[in-house]
Amino acid sequence: MPNGRVTNLFLNIGHALDHLMLLVYATAVIGIAAEFNLTYNDMLPLATGAFVMFGLGSLPAGWLGDHWSRRGMMIVFFLGLGLSSIAVALCSTSWQLVVTLTVLGIFAAIYHPVGIAMLVQDAKKVGITIGINGLAGNLGIAAAAILSGLLMQRFGWRSAFIAPGLLSIVTGIAFWLMVPKESMAPAKRAKQPVDLPRALVLRAFAVMTTVAICSSLIFNFTTNSMPKVFDERLVGITRDPALVGLFLGGVYFVASLAQLVVGTLIDRFPLKTIILPVVILQVPLFALASTAQDWSMLVLATAFMLLVFGQIPFGDSMIAQYFDDRMRSRVYAVRLTISFGASAIAINLISALNAHGGFSLVMQTLSVVAVGSFVAALFLPGRNPQRAPATAAQPAE
Repeated sequence: MPNGRVTNLFLNIGHALDHLMLLVYATAVIGIAAEFNLTYNDMLPLATGAFVMFGLGSLPAGWLGDHWSRRGMMIVFFLGLGLSSIAVALCSTSWQLVVTLTVLGIFAAIYHPVGIAMLVQDAKKVGITIGINGLAGNLGIAAAAILSGLLMQRFGWRSAFIAPGLLSIVTGIAFWLMVPKESMAPAKRAKQPVDLPRALVLRAFAVMTTVAICSSLIFNFTTNSMPKVFDERLVGITRDPALVGLFLGGVYFVASLAQLVVGTLIDRFPLKTIILPVVILQVPLFALASTAQDWSMLVLATAFMLLVFGQIPFGDSMIAQYFDDRMRSRVYAVRLTISFGASAIAINLISALNAHGGFSLVMQTLSVVAVGSFVAALFLPGRNPQRAPATAAQPAE
C-alpha cells in the first residue's frame, strides 16, 4: 500500500495523539491529587503501568503489524486509545487509575512500531519524513500541556481525558474509511537482497538500543516532570496554572521544530556527525538548569528541550537505513521494548529523586544520563549504509 498524503496525515495525527494521551496525566495529576487528597509524589507513580506497557506492548503490536496488517493495527490504536482515555476520566479511586492508565499504555504502544514503519516504508527522504512526524508528536506533547491546563481550569481534570479521547475515536473512524487496505502483510512480501554485513547491522542495533535507553530516560524525565518543575520554578513569573501550561506548551512547540532541522540533516550527512553534538550539549544545559529559576529556567528549558526533541529521529532513521521493511515493525518493537521499558522507571525515579533532592537532583541525574548517550554514539559507524537496489519482487509464498 503506497503511502499518500492522506495516509501520512493520519499517521502524523496519530503520533500527536499518542504523545498527547500519554502526557495528559503528567499535567492533570496536580488536579487529580487535590481531589483524591494525595500528594504529587504519591500520584505520579500510578502511571508506571502505562509506560511499562508502552514498551512491552510494542512487541505483540510490531509482530501483528508485520504479519497481519499495519492498517488494521492503526485502527485498533485510534479506537482503543480514545476509549481508554475516556475510561481514565471515569475513575474515582487510585486503583482504577492504575488499571485504566495501564490499558491506555497498551493501546499507545501500537503507534511507534506500526505507525513509523508504515510511514517510512515508501519514503524517498526518510530523514525529513521522520522529522515531520516527530514534529507532529511533539506538537501533541505541547497540546497536552496547553489544552490540559486550560480544560482543567475551566471544566475539571476529567475533561482533559475526554476531549482527546473523542478526537481519537473520530480520527480512527476516518482512518478506517479513507486509508486503503494493504495488498498483503509486510512479512509476506518477497525478500530483499542481504547487502549489509551482519556485524555492521548488529553493531548499529547495539548502539541504537543503548542510545535509545538513555534518550528515552531523558525524554520521560523531562516531559513528565516539567509541568511540576515549571509550577515550582516559575513562581517569580506567574502562579496561574493555565499560564504555566502555556509557557510549557510554548517551550515544547519551539523545541519541536528541531526535528525538522535534524531530519533534513539526516538526509544529507552521516548520523554520527549529527548526533554527537546533539547529545553532548545536553550535559551542561541540564547542569545549569538544576539551580535555575524564573526566566533563566524558561530559557534553559527551551534550550535543552530543543536537543531532547532533536535527538528523537535518530533511532527511527537508523532502523530505516539498516533493516528491511519486511521486519521493521518487529525491530522497532524490540528497540521500544528495551528503551521504553527501561524509561518506565523514570516515573518512579522522578518521585524518589524529587523527594530526596528536589528537581535539582533530577536535572543533575539527566546530565549523567546524557553522558551515557554520548559515549554510546561514539561507536556509530562513520558512514551511513548504502543498500544495493532492490530486485524485482515476487510475492512471497
